[in-house]
Amino acid sequence: MERRSSRLQRLVREVAKFGAVGGAGVLVNLGVFNLVRHVSDLPVVRASIIATVVAIAFNYVGFRYWTYRDRDKGSRTKELTLFLVFSAIGLVIENGVLYLATYGFGWDSPLQSNVFKFVGIGVATLFRFWSYRSWVFRAMPAREAAAGAEPVLRHEPGEPTPRQRVP
Repeated sequence: MERRSSRLQRLVREVAKFGAVGGAGVLVNLGVFNLVRHVSDLPVVRASIIATVVAIAFNYVGFRYWTYRDRDKGSRTKELTLFLVFSAIGLVIENGVLYLATYGFGWDSPLQSNVFKFVGIGVATLFRFWSYRSWVFRAMPAREAAAGAEPVLRHEPGEPTPRQRVP
């Protein structure tokens, strides 16, 4: 029972951190979206895509260095590639909602655009949370986590230790 409770506490902490970074990312996303709409004549979905890309960069830094800082850091190239792939899918989900509202239903006032941008962010966030925690920022195996995030090196008797080996 205690083990289940600690897992639940870790999940609650993870969701709270994800929410904090994501909430700040939403503010960045909506702020850039409204700034671009205000200072340019770009169509609504193009302005939204620009804002989403800025928010994706902001969120990566927050997720990697705060929310998931204790997760496996073995292959940053793979991690960043997966992050960008899943973020691109989230971008399509988020902006697909806005596209449908704007061009499918003709809801194009500034208030309507912001409402559907926000709804799109919400739908895409569910996908992003699942994909980031499942594929991008994967948990370390239990024995590595127990060893303080250092990989466990096996040493067979009679073999030189890594320090004794000569390159």
